[in-house]
Amino acid sequence: MNPPLLNTGSQMKKDEEHLRLLSIFHFILAGLSAVGVAGLGLHYTIMRVVFSNPDMWKNQRNMPFPPEQFMRIFIWFYLFIGILLVVMAALNVLSGMFLHQKKNRLFSIVVAALDCLQFPFGTALGVFTIIVLMRDSVRNRYENHTGAVTAS
Repeated sequence: MNPPLLNTGSQMKKDEEHLRLLSIFHFILAGLSAVGVAGLGLHYTIMRVVFSNPDMWKNQRNMPFPPEQFMRIFIWFYLFIGILLVVMAALNVLSGMFLHQKKNRLFSIVVAALDCLQFPFGTALGVFTIIVLMRDSVRNRYENHTGAVTAS
């Protein structure tokens, strides 16, 4: 038997505040992902300068392949991580908007699960988002779209 839903004003206020904070934190995590893209660009620039400077490598012996070839292969890593960060930023912006509008609960749960892979901030945000969105009172709020919680 399910526990009775809290149909109190205090539970409604608590849910509203938690959803508002989660929405804000999704936007912040999206911003951190954008900063990550900038950091990745800086890292690429530094690596490019290091690996394209032949003077750094002239005294090295027994290198398995030339540094330029390593950089050509490593660029795929930069592209993959960069695309991943941009996609996660976009998903978090959408999830933040949906949390604010109290729409598409399942989408926000999926994004929260993906956020758990972004240690440490994404993990914390993902866990808290899932906990809040799994509450019966929040689920009813999403289903009713009116902001009123009903007992079932």
